[in-house]
Amino acid sequence: MMMDYDKAASFWGRKDSKKMDEAALKSAADEFIGKHKVCALATGCGDFVRNTPIEYNYIDGIFWLFSEGGLKFKALKDNKNVCLAIYEESAEFGSLHGMQIEGVADVIEHFSEEYIQLLEYKKIPVDAVKKMAEPINLIKITPKEIDFLNTDFKKDGVDSRQHLSL
Repeated sequence: MMMDYDKAASFWGRKDSKKMDEAALKSAADEFIGKHKVCALATGCGDFVRNTPIEYNYIDGIFWLFSEGGLKFKALKDNKNVCLAIYEESAEFGSLHGMQIEGVADVIEHFSEEYIQLLEYKKIPVDAVKKMAEPINLIKITPKEIDFLNTDFKKDGVDSRQHLSL
């Protein structure tokens, strides 16, 4: 039997799924994101893909990631589309809590207003960063789509997988 990739890919797009109220979903997503500080950042271009565990700050609906460098920038040079994954480990079958966030990344100019604001938010002295041989990089990710899988949603009579377009 041949694998039906299209059928498998359409699994979560069922028309009969029970949706959460959008405001409640947005609130639940913000709460989940706020409880965590590390995500997996997926980047790619052409045949090159990278998935990087990285700390984030979530401020006013935007993800901010400081990074010294790495191969993720090879992909970001040509492709600003990214995906973040945030999840909780669970040993129990049927108890899942995680999300995928599709968004657009921008690398913020060193020592710009946004850059300095994030340094101050993280209580990182600007003078200390200016003394670095290579200043730390700042990635800003604006989310566009969130797929939130939370088996607890079933208790409220809705599907465990919810989608939010931003």
